[in-house]
Amino acid sequence: MTAALPGTRVGHYLIDRSASRFTVRAFASGMLSMMGHNPTIAIRDFTGEANLDPAVPGHASLHIRIRADSLEVADEISSKDRKEMESTMKQKVLEVSKYPDIVFASDHASADQVGENRYKLAIQGQLSLRGATRMVPVTAHVTLNGVMLRANGDFTILQSDFGIPLVSVAGGALRLKDELKFTFDIVGRKQE
Repeated sequence: MTAALPGTRVGHYLIDRSASRFTVRAFASGMLSMMGHNPTIAIRDFTGEANLDPAVPGHASLHIRIRADSLEVADEISSKDRKEMESTMKQKVLEVSKYPDIVFASDHASADQVGENRYKLAIQGQLSLRGATRMVPVTAHVTLNGVMLRANGDFTILQSDFGIPLVSVAGGALRLKDELKFTFDIVGRKQE
């Protein structure tokens, strides 16, 4: 994580998973894509921390660790299709037994204050996924409210950048495109 400048006040926040929401949207091709079936995957188990000092918001940092086996299909689908999709995702796509964690760690950030205690952050960080690490830009809208930090935004990756094979499920009726879109609404609680 980026270190704060000497003498600055740093707000250190731990992510409150129970108050946060973090999802991945995959985009479909194939027969089921005509039905608008773009699977949403909920990220259930993640931890992390953020540092943000309102006096120097450009020195913000973020570190998140996701348990890869905690990803679950969030859509209303048959239990048979859910089981097949989750098995394929965990065994073939993420290889969770070999790569149990997905990690994002920021390298640097720039910030614009957009209102009282509100910031737009452009975060550059390293995403480690399935044995590959790539630079990923993330834009977050952050609000500070007393001892709480709330950050929301989204970012996109290509599975092929991380060596992930594109898969199909439901007997080939649902094939996934290369693009994945991550969406987050994360709450952090200030630590003293």
